[in-house]
Amino acid sequence: MNLPGIADEEFIRDKVPMTKEEIRILTMCKAKIRPDNIIWDIGAGTGSLSIEAALLAPQGEVYAIEKKDLAVDLLHQNIAKFKLEGKVKVIATEAPKGLDELPNCDVVFIGGSGKHMFEILDIIDSKLNEGGRIIVNAVTIQTISEITTYMKQKENYIYEAIQVQVNRLRQIGSYDMFNAQNPVYIVTCKKLK
Repeated sequence: MNLPGIADEEFIRDKVPMTKEEIRILTMCKAKIRPDNIIWDIGAGTGSLSIEAALLAPQGEVYAIEKKDLAVDLLHQNIAKFKLEGKVKVIATEAPKGLDELPNCDVVFIGGSGKHMFEILDIIDSKLNEGGRIIVNAVTIQTISEITTYMKQKENYIYEAIQVQVNRLRQIGSYDMFNAQNPVYIVTCKKLK
């Protein structure tokens, strides 16, 4: 059985944002991925969540949706590096475009919505299986506001949110100090029916 937590330096990154190791671990725990799950990763960036998810769902499929050309290229490179060709399918478009054509899903990660959060959530709602989960990793209060506003209108979801602040040890000469990373909000929404 694979466990989440691939080291950040294992991914080919360039200048594309990436969900850091500690946040990925928590995100995967909140997702509760099963071996046969169908997973969408919207705003996939380098594909760090897509890669972790694919390793946790060996009989499932992962669809990585990404609009930026550099990120799409890095996605393909990381998929090849982790030998997941055919397992992670890259959809080079800006969501919500193309989401209607994807199969129903069990888990959806949202790392970027390009100001289309409500449209994206409407499509997800129509394609997410009962018991499915939406996990939003957000760095802004506006994104938190959008997801909670949307979920409050839905009677068939329950949701929770946590705020995570990670500090990493850094060596400076003969001293050690902690270097603060940006706080991240992880919102988990579960579809009841």
